[in-house]
Amino acid sequence: MSAQTSSKKGKVGTYFKGVKAETKKVMWPTKKETIDYIGVVIFMCLVFGLVVWVLDLGIHRLLSFIIK
Repeated sequence: MSAQTSSKKGKVGTYFKGVKAETKKVMWPTKKETIDYIGVVIFMCLVFGLVVWVLDLGIHRLLSFIIK
């Protein structure tokens, strides 16, 4: 049973070494790019929120008109 445990530790260690090696290959965005991306995400959230709000308002008014 201890041999199996040590082989699992070896596999886990190998896995994390591979993760570390792949992380070094990643092209991380610059600070300016990150801020730009955050701005785009916030803007798109606001746009989609506005669209959903307008659709909700329209459906609500349509249903209240039909039900009355």
